[in-house]
Amino acid sequence: MPAAIPVVSIPEIKMESFTSVWNQLPAAIAMVQPKPFEYFGLNYGFALYKTKLIGHKSGNLKITQLHDFATVFPDGVFVGTIDRRKGENSIKLPATESEFPEPEILVEGMGRINFAQELIDRKGITERVSLNGMTLMNREVFPLPRNSADIKNLTPSTAQQKQVMFFKGSFTMNELADTYLDLSGYKKGMVWVNGHNLGRYWEIDPQHSLYCPATFLQKGENEIVVFDLLQLEAASIIGNRKTHLGCKHHFLIETKHLHSPNFYRRLIT
Repeated sequence: MPAAIPVVSIPEIKMESFTSVWNQLPAAIAMVQPKPFEYFGLNYGFALYKTKLIGHKSGNLKITQLHDFATVFPDGVFVGTIDRRKGENSIKLPATESEFPEPEILVEGMGRINFAQELIDRKGITERVSLNGMTLMNREVFPLPRNSADIKNLTPSTAQQKQVMFFKGSFTMNELADTYLDLSGYKKGMVWVNGHNLGRYWEIDPQHSLYCPATFLQKGENEIVVFDLLQLEAASIIGNRKTHLGCKHHFLIETKHLHSPNFYRRLIT
């Protein structure tokens, strides 16, 4: 048998706040009604939808056919999330003294359904946004692919905005080997090492760590960037020899039903 792939632990990596998504926006695209990611040639990633309220300024903000996860910021203040996974489609906008409030909705596409009636699974805001039943018109859209070029072109900032942050750190490797980066100190986002996208993590479990192959690393200094939708402050990261799975979700394989539709059953405790 071939030799086992070497795995290494990495001591604590100090991370620092680097910049905010609000300081890294591309040019805005103006439109009357929101469009899905695919309209902008965006196959994955995020998009920020921004509009100005002229009539109603607070109340029930509803997104018809949100795909898939949104964080909502009226006048730059985080008020909560909307999660398609939970069947959510609305959130309460608080009262404001602003003459023309500007709610911003950051939408993440989280993969596509590939079967049955949901086969055509566009991402982003795929229909409309309304406030107290009134359809909101005219907005700016900022497509955010979050690819390696995006990460390479990030510039530092000292903005006071504390939500939707990029965190950055570095670590030194003397010998190259695989490792598992522990993201349990973060909430929901993505990670890059030396410009390579390792994937996504989410505090709801089960995945608290991401596999980093030796081929993504280099001898000497290595760079790690974390993009988090909900994290307020930088948290340290370590590299482990094993992956770390949470305990809220457990998976049971019923071997006596290998050929049944219930072969995989997910148990939530």
